[in-house]
Amino acid sequence: MTGGTAQTGRAASRGRIDKRRAILDAAFTVFARRGYSEACVQEIAEEAGVAKLTVYNHLHDKENLFRHALEAAAEVVAAENLAVVERLREPGDDLRAALEDVAYRMLRVCSSERSRSLRWLTYAQVARFPDIIEIVQGRTSRGLAEALADRLARLSLSGRLRHCDPAQAAEHFLALLTAPMETRSRLGTRKVPSTETRQVATAAVDTFLRAYGPPTT
Repeated sequence: MTGGTAQTGRAASRGRIDKRRAILDAAFTVFARRGYSEACVQEIAEEAGVAKLTVYNHLHDKENLFRHALEAAAEVVAAENLAVVERLREPGDDLRAALEDVAYRMLRVCSSERSRSLRWLTYAQVARFPDIIEIVQGRTSRGLAEALADRLARLSLSGRLRHCDPAQAAEHFLALLTAPMETRSRLGTRKVPSTETRQVATAAVDTFLRAYGPPTT
């Protein structure tokens, strides 16, 4: 294969990947706007700027399109949360401030339009797609909990937190954040102001450090 032919092949492959991503982004937007039942492939194609046949060529049918659209959205949310948790790799001298910053940023991700739509679509269609919970949680909740547990384990080993089961500590930390936000947001139907979000983050970290902080905290 000549260099020009190889470059053309790579460009074609990249173009196909980009087009698939555009279709999945458009599908998620339309599903979030219309719901699964009311969404149609034609509208998704128009949102993506492609022909309806192109959508079928890439994703075959509406059910497959829905699954892959939610999977792609979950991966974006997961990446955003993992980037936030990574800030605990070097928390600095003020651990409380670092945890509050991470907690607040995680709540902002959780409260984003994409995250709220993802939860709403998952809950609304779990009867039709019983595997969707596993798809979404596997890419968001579990991955986040594992990454957070790793960071908390390192803090425990360095003496900045009590000796603990890091997986359980991560579970508790996340519960202290998500439970109040689900209540305050009325299951995602109310936008929680930034000041209120910070209050939730601060209270969560305070409770967490009372349980897991070293004796001098």
